[in-house]
Amino acid sequence: MRIAINGMGRIGRLLFRRLLHHPGVELVAVNDIMPMENLAYLVKYDSVYGTFPEPVNMEGDIIVAAGQSIKAFRADHPSQLPWKELGVDVVLECSGSFSNHAAATEHLKAGAKKVLLSTTGSADIPLLIYGFNHSAVTAGTHIISPGGCMTNCSVHVLYILNAIGIKSAQLNILHSYTSRQELVDAPHKQFRRGRAAAESIIPVEIDLHQSLEKLMPGMQNRIAAVSTRIPVANGAMADFTVQLNEAVSVHQINTLFKKAAQGEYKGILDYTEEPLVSLDIKGNTHSCLIDGTLTSVVGQQVKLIAWFDNEYGFTSRMIDWLDYWKKIL
Repeated sequence: MRIAINGMGRIGRLLFRRLLHHPGVELVAVNDIMPMENLAYLVKYDSVYGTFPEPVNMEGDIIVAAGQSIKAFRADHPSQLPWKELGVDVVLECSGSFSNHAAATEHLKAGAKKVLLSTTGSADIPLLIYGFNHSAVTAGTHIISPGGCMTNCSVHVLYILNAIGIKSAQLNILHSYTSRQELVDAPHKQFRRGRAAAESIIPVEIDLHQSLEKLMPGMQNRIAAVSTRIPVANGAMADFTVQLNEAVSVHQINTLFKKAAQGEYKGILDYTEEPLVSLDIKGNTHSCLIDGTLTSVVGQQVKLIAWFDNEYGFTSRMIDWLDYWKKIL
């Protein structure tokens, strides 16, 4: 499978690193408007995941990394990219700028066979979460949204709890700061996002409930969600407060998730009773890691905590998508 990455931000660069040695795929090209020397530098040196252990250099318009040669482009629109000539099977659309159907289709017009977004995307793109409803994809599906890191964490938790029956769910995703926030106070259409990200705990508006209701139509008008950005560069903790249809025990809830982690959801969801902090989740490949030590119950109300690496866990699901898509291309 021949892969190209459009947009070399946090997710694009992490995918670049991880796909270099991933079996069955060949990374053939990347595209980003930043200067190529800067791109090579940011691939090699990463403040979260450390220095890439193999050489990374620019040779003209080629990035040579780990002994592999990858074409590098600086086009501002997919129509300018030679996906057909390069025989690109899948474009990983990581720029965030081509996340509706019409825009993503530009990659197909340029010659790519498939497009996998790195975000939730618009309503006219199928929302298919790996490990939840990915089997709904068909050979005729050419553009997919794999959701976002918060959706990939939350949908599994709510679906499993809904086996008992959910009356309502309140979600607070304590999330590391992102590039859509400011380093120092600055103007922003969402005033709080304009405040210095490393200096405050900052609540921000998110549309997570809309994605979850789309995936679980029976939960319509029963989910509310907010993200609280915290002054760390990586890692997230999802805080679920769920009102169930019946009284339960901590043991019952933890057993439910422990069995899920060992069975149907193995590799997607995990369970722990170790006393973790957010730094411990860095590099974890799961979409969510249930912390059984923090489960609490008051009657029919359950408090559940799940950790996830918002970058590594999410890119793991994108790579799962590539492996799955290979079978039906």
